[in-house]
Amino acid sequence: MNTLRNSVRLLGNLGEDPKVRRLESGKMVVNFSMATNEIYRNSNGEKQSETTWHRMVAWGKAAEIAENYLKKGSEIAIEGKLTNRAYEDEHGEKHYNTEIVINSLLMLDKKNEDD
Repeated sequence: MNTLRNSVRLLGNLGEDPKVRRLESGKMVVNFSMATNEIYRNSNGEKQSETTWHRMVAWGKAAEIAENYLKKGSEIAIEGKLTNRAYEDEHGEKHYNTEIVINSLLMLDKKNEDD
């Protein structure tokens, strides 16, 4: 049950190409945004669609996959955990970010038969 305490599973599309950074330690981190869509019917029975954007962070094998295979529009499924962090900008103003750190990633795009 402990693994359920902070677990996120999403299926969606990349909103941008992954941004790859290599840290001084040699580790690679990849950041990108991901959109999920919820389709439902309103009280009048009309079909509605709502898009939610998520900030994603990938390390290790997930970062390698993102760097080598993902691009804007790619459809993926992820499992990860929700994290919050704070930082101060150059003006001393505090900012807060909520991100999903990816533990596993599954590419869902269909392989092009011409490749």
